[in-house]
Amino acid sequence: MSTLNTTMPEPVVSPETQKFRSQMGHISRHSGMFFLGTMFTAAAGYLFKVYLARALGVEALGIYALGMTIIGFLGLFSGLGLAQSGVRFVALYVATNKGLQLRSFIVRAFALLLGANLLAGALVVFAGPWVAEHLYHTPALDRYFKLFALIMIFGALTTFFGQVLQGYKDVSRRTIITNFVGTPLMMLLTVGLVMLGGGLWGYLVAQVLGAAAVVVMLVIATWRLSPPTARLLRGPVLPLESQVFSFGTVVFGIGLLEFFLAQADKILIGVYTNAREVGIYAVAMAIVAFIPVALQSVNQIFSPTIADLHSRGERALLERLFQTLTKWILGLTLPLAAVTILFSRPLMRIFGPDFEAGWIVLVIGTLGQLVNCGTGSVGYLLMMSGNQKRLIKVQAIMTGVTILLNVVMIPKWGIAGAALSSAITNATSNAWYLRELRSSLGMSPYNRSYWRLLPPALASIASVLVLRSTLSGVKHEWIVIVLSGVLSYAVFVNVAMAIGLNDDDRIVTRAVWARIRT
Repeated sequence: MSTLNTTMPEPVVSPETQKFRSQMGHISRHSGMFFLGTMFTAAAGYLFKVYLARALGVEALGIYALGMTIIGFLGLFSGLGLAQSGVRFVALYVATNKGLQLRSFIVRAFALLLGANLLAGALVVFAGPWVAEHLYHTPALDRYFKLFALIMIFGALTTFFGQVLQGYKDVSRRTIITNFVGTPLMMLLTVGLVMLGGGLWGYLVAQVLGAAAVVVMLVIATWRLSPPTARLLRGPVLPLESQVFSFGTVVFGIGLLEFFLAQADKILIGVYTNAREVGIYAVAMAIVAFIPVALQSVNQIFSPTIADLHSRGERALLERLFQTLTKWILGLTLPLAAVTILFSRPLMRIFGPDFEAGWIVLVIGTLGQLVNCGTGSVGYLLMMSGNQKRLIKVQAIMTGVTILLNVVMIPKWGIAGAALSSAITNATSNAWYLRELRSSLGMSPYNRSYWRLLPPALASIASVLVLRSTLSGVKHEWIVIVLSGVLSYAVFVNVAMAIGLNDDDRIVTRAVWARIRT
């Protein structure tokens, strides 16, 4: 006697959708841990910055920001482009089972990085006082240059071994070491030393000790992940291949341009105003830097995915991923940006009354980051698809533009002028990247489904405005800010779900929900 099969047949899924689902699951797995680490660091870092601002004062933070611009600039040259080469060449040598080349790359790159940074550290110690006095007009920097030199050296080694772990495709372990161990360790050391009266000196010492501990842990992790042939203590050490130097040269050029784009404002504020204004601006821009957290998390794993799909000629799948990811990045950023803009004054006031003047920087900078998130991983698409010359061309021209804008605007409008010039550069650069992407690959991140973001965005903003008005009498403003953040995302998600998701959005939703449950 036969029985009826009442089980519904599985829906037929096209091969393209299966590939899309697989890639999206891969991206969500690896970016999820990075996102958690970034969120933890950002949350703890915000509270930590509030403590530093109140314990050290605006003048000390301005001095710190100026010192970091000096070692940031020299670190570009002492890095030799080798740190970023770790991702590409470690992955390449592992995939091709070239253990000797892998060992030689790590050993020689480490030796070159250490030597170059020791020389750069000596330059910081001996030439730094002249820069502090004649360029920044801040002689108080003098007593901290030895510590800044150590921060630069350990920072370069941390970046290199972190990239090596990424080359081993172990982003999770790197995130645990740098975010969940290194960051709290540095914060605890800082609190202890500052409470003992160390001031800014104590903060810098804590950074040195924390960075040294992180380097040790990263080296141990690298040793354990390396194949046996790469762990030999004896044997020949091959010269670095020519492609390592050619790739490093490109990376160096991009890094140099990005430095000027990111640091020109702080440097020129120091030249035209004073350390106090630099301190206010640095705190505001540190908050702004957190706005694109969704974009940063996706870029960690989407960048090698771009190279993989482009090399195999799967442009349709690549564009589909680009469009879906960009829409989700923008959607996840809108509520955060709305809360930041609407509560810009209270957010800055938390650091102390002297910092409230930076609210305008927060507003302008956040608007600029919205443009950045709205274009998605467009820069990585150009770089990983072999169009890095187009990327460098845009960055080179926009570097000159941003310096010119800062020279014109900072003397007139101070830190507001610096924020405005940065936002203009950000928006113009990303628009130009999109044009280069359409010209080279024929891709665009936009489609009709983007209109579905408008109703949940408006509802999210309206809910925050109502809550802010209702709780205007609450004494502790941070409570209102936290509640507004939770409410804005809750409203955004619920309205978006009510409007309806397309097939690709549902795939993303299932992938994200699977990561949350895990």
